Formats: sequence, structure tokens, C-alpha cells
Amino acid sequence: MKMTKSPTTGIAGCSALVTGGGSGIGLGTATLLAADGAHVMICGRTEDKLISGVDQIKATAADGVEVAYVVADVTVEEQITAAAVAAAAPTGQLDICFANAGGAMTIPASIIDSDLDSVRATFDVNMVGTFLTIKAAAALMVTTGGGSIIGMSSGAGHFPHRHLWAYGASKAGVEMMVKYAAEELADRGVRVNAVQPGIIDDELMEFITAGGKLLDDYMDQTPISRLGQVGDVASAVRFLAGPESSWITGECLAVDGGHQLRRGANYELLFQ
Repeated sequence: MKMTKSPTTGIAGCSALVTGGGSGIGLGTATLLAADGAHVMICGRTEDKLISGVDQIKATAADGVEVAYVVADVTVEEQITAAAVAAAAPTGQLDICFANAGGAMTIPASIIDSDLDSVRATFDVNMVGTFLTIKAAAALMVTTGGGSIIGMSSGAGHFPHRHLWAYGASKAGVEMMVKYAAEELADRGVRVNAVQPGIIDDELMEFITAGGKLLDDYMDQTPISRLGQVGDVASAVRFLAGPESSWITGECLAVDGGHQLRRGANYELLFQ
């Protein structure tokens, strides 16, 4: 099994699936995996982003690496299953899966002011989408000796961010799902972990990182007081994906400049 070899072997020759791979953290991680020698399949719902993403990944990919995309919605089981099978095609097995796709479909609001449909949509993409991705990836991995799955959580899934409850609760569900999957799949060679990013300077967070009271609050509550970069998270995922972390499973790794040492951000400030 590739994931349990000596740490010196790296991930060259492995096959990886990255959901939500057309932009942001997903694209940054896929680019790093390919640069380190892994064949990479990115998936998402917007084909134009995926086409552009493949071009970006190829620009720095190691020699001989295959990079491709498939349009898939992680909340549709048939689509994410097909994406996992396609990702395994270059080598006949799937070694790495980054279940990155997710988001907040709700406007930050208190529980009593939240819209039901938006809450359901948030739980659907974060929890159900992650479940289906883990299911599809693990089903392949257990037949070929194992692999590494990394889920996408958030600091908001670990400690409260005022008025970000639906997103945070759904990410807390992802973290517990990761722990259950890690315990169930360990004896079949599959490791399952997650990352918990803080505030990241990418296009998804631009409405915060452009400046204002909410950004100031984030910086006040972050001991290493700078914005996180996509590369900060990508490097953490790369570590959890490879044999360097072969005795780590069921962990949720904070990549947040120490934000969890203080309090969560106050999303009421977004509207002030």
C-alpha cells in the first residue's frame, strides 16, 4: 500500500481526486499534489473553472503526471462515484482523496432568523457531499490496499463564530464523520483526517478579506495575525495525504494561525 511506505517515497505515481478543484484551496492543493508527482483528477460543477484549473495545474506538474477534470456534483451519488472511478484510471487505484467541496448557502444570521431551505442546502453540500465522497473513495481504496482521505472542515466547525451557526454545525458534522470513518476503515488500510482552515485569502473569502470590521475581528483573534494563504492549507493536506503521516488518522488539523486559541469571529460585524 503506497500510503504506508517509507516517508522518503512521497506521493509520486499516486492517483488523487480533489473535489471543488476548480478554484481556491482545492485548486491550490491539486496543483501541489501534481507538482509532487501525483496524477490528479479535479471535479466540480462549473466546467469553465475546471478547464482553467487543469491548465494551471499542468503548468507546474511533474513530468509524466496526468491531469484531468470531470464535472460532478458531490451531492449526487452517481456523479461523485463516477468521478472517483475516473480518478483511479491512471494507475488502477485511488490513493488520495481531498473531499474539499462545500460552502455556506446561508447568509450569516441567528438561528431564529435563518431560512430553512438555505440551511438544508448548507448541510447537504457539506455533510452529505462529504459523506458521499468518502463513501466513493473508500469503496475503491479498500479493494487495492488503502489510501488517504482528507475532509474539509473549518474553525467554525470546532468553536462558535457568532451568526455562522449553520455552516459551523455542518462542518462539526464533517469532523465527527471523519472520526467515525477513520475508526471504521483503519483496519482496511484507509486513513481519514480533516483540515480546519481559518480565514484564507482566496476568492471565496474576498467579501471579508477586502477589509472591514469583520476582518479586523479575525485579525484581533488570530495570534499569528495575518491572512492564511491557499498554500498554507494545501501543504497541510499534502502532509496528510502522503506517507509522512502514515500513523495519523482521525485528526482534525487546525491551519488558522492559532485562531482556535481565542474566540470565533463575530459575523454580525459583516453588516456594520
